[in-house]
Amino acid sequence: MQEYIIVTGIILKQSPVGEYDRHISLLTKERGKISAFARGARRPGNKLAAAATPFSFGRFKLYEGRNSYSLAEADIQNYFEELRTDYEGACYGMYFAEVADYYTRENNDEREMMKLLYQSLRALCAKSLPNPLVQCIFECRAIAVNGEFPGPPTDRQLEESTIYALQYIAASPVEKLYTFVVTDSVLAELRQVAKDYMKKFVGREFKSLEVLQTLC
Repeated sequence: MQEYIIVTGIILKQSPVGEYDRHISLLTKERGKISAFARGARRPGNKLAAAATPFSFGRFKLYEGRNSYSLAEADIQNYFEELRTDYEGACYGMYFAEVADYYTRENNDEREMMKLLYQSLRALCAKSLPNPLVQCIFECRAIAVNGEFPGPPTDRQLEESTIYALQYIAASPVEKLYTFVVTDSVLAELRQVAKDYMKKFVGREFKSLEVLQTLC
């Protein structure tokens, strides 16, 4: 008899497998990042077709096979539909998901990264903040979640508002991250700091970022 587990999570990416299946990467509260097969999810009308797509957030019922998980059911609470009709927003979202995929591991406590990704996707949908600011906040906080954020840089002159924003991004609850706006000059400084820190602490190219840069 198969034993099922139920996890809360968000789908980071998916890829086609065979004629009708999908392989998904799922960032979960309970088991960190896991991979699973969604059997038949590419068949028209399949109950898993909508659930097994990037950004889908909810509760997933899985059964564990000898070498992998398989998705049995999904109760999706947020599909982030706004990003499915906003190409630029979707590109930002895919970049955030790619960074989260890079940082997270199976069986690690990845709750903070999952919350960060979820709140960042909500910020992209809300349109109350410019997307480049959402990107800066996400990048700096992702580095902080990984324990590498050094605080405001000391090798350059920054506006006081930029220093305060960086301190706030590193220390505030995730749920309150996206509650401020900045001037154009502060945003320019934040973007440069975030770019420099991503290069220093991550040091790799993300395909989704390359696509995003052609749009901005």
